Amino acid sequence: MNIESAVLDRYTAGAQAREESLCCPVDYDNNLLAILPQEIIDRDYGCGDPSRYVQEGDTVLDLGSGGGKICYMAAQLVGPRGRVIGIDMNDEMLALARKYQSAMAARLGSDRVEFHKGRIQDLALDVNARDIWLLENPLKDDADREQLASWQAEQKASVPFIADNSIDLVISNCVLNLVADNEKQQLISEVFRVLKPGGRVAISDIISDRPVPANMKNDPELWSGCLSGAFHEAEMPALFAAAGFAAVTYDKWDAAPWRVINGITFRSVTLTAMRPVMAGATNAYCELVYRGPFDTVIDETGQSYRRGERIAVTPERHRVLTGPAYGGAFIDLPKDSTESAGCCSAETDRGGCCG
Repeated sequence: MNIESAVLDRYTAGAQAREESLCCPVDYDNNLLAILPQEIIDRDYGCGDPSRYVQEGDTVLDLGSGGGKICYMAAQLVGPRGRVIGIDMNDEMLALARKYQSAMAARLGSDRVEFHKGRIQDLALDVNARDIWLLENPLKDDADREQLASWQAEQKASVPFIADNSIDLVISNCVLNLVADNEKQQLISEVFRVLKPGGRVAISDIISDRPVPANMKNDPELWSGCLSGAFHEAEMPALFAAAGFAAVTYDKWDAAPWRVINGITFRSVTLTAMRPVMAGATNAYCELVYRGPFDTVIDETGQSYRRGERIAVTPERHRVLTGPAYGGAFIDLPKDSTESAGCCSAETDRGGCCG
């Protein structure tokens, strides 16, 4: 089975007429939908709402942006200082998204959304530039294919399509499951590459409670229908952790299954994570305490934290652990005060004791 062809064919049809079997029930913010063209709303196929993780001023990258619905929702949230980039391989979906680009720019007050053709598992490759190169250098034999491979490697190294460390937030809505299994880790590594240190991901996708067997994986309808390529529920966070992400969390987990096929339960989730800020050479440190409820937890670096025990960490690690990604699990403490421990934390400085 050619996975990419099966997916392109299914979503080309979905761009021309709504296909209900691709839809998962999602409660989107109606205020953000109000200015969107109905055609874009009708031809959208998702299983979550990653737009709710967008912050003002973000540069957002939407993987598999389809008809542009989430991009245009995100554009309202990033504001005039932000930017939204949609990447998709389907020409019909890109045409639908671009059809309303001028009208949406007028409604938004600025042209802050752009759509590009690209493979989400290879964000360094400019597909349009490759296609132009192929027109000028048609492939006739193995030597030509080697020349293409060399050209692509040079382009990706020197002028990556999406630059390293350039994105604040990567989002996706029910698309990663459509990528071939042997390319999923590469895809996640590419997401890590393009994120700024401290950048975030919010991935809405489908997971399974059991590994999907080969006979289902070889079914093009099940694969293009967001089922056969679904991550196993333990696999998805493990792949993000393996790529170097921190604070990997199932922030949303639908209790009700979307589909049950051959005894396998498929449900929608939203996974969040962040690219760590690497600690520089420093002798400085900050102290914090793990709140609980567990006796001990271990973070992505292998550092353990025992409930109620004060521990010194670098300032960079302190900012991460006491930030929103860890949901208030850690209490921040002054570096050298015992009497006023916790005085300078956001939670305890209600009396202005820190000035």
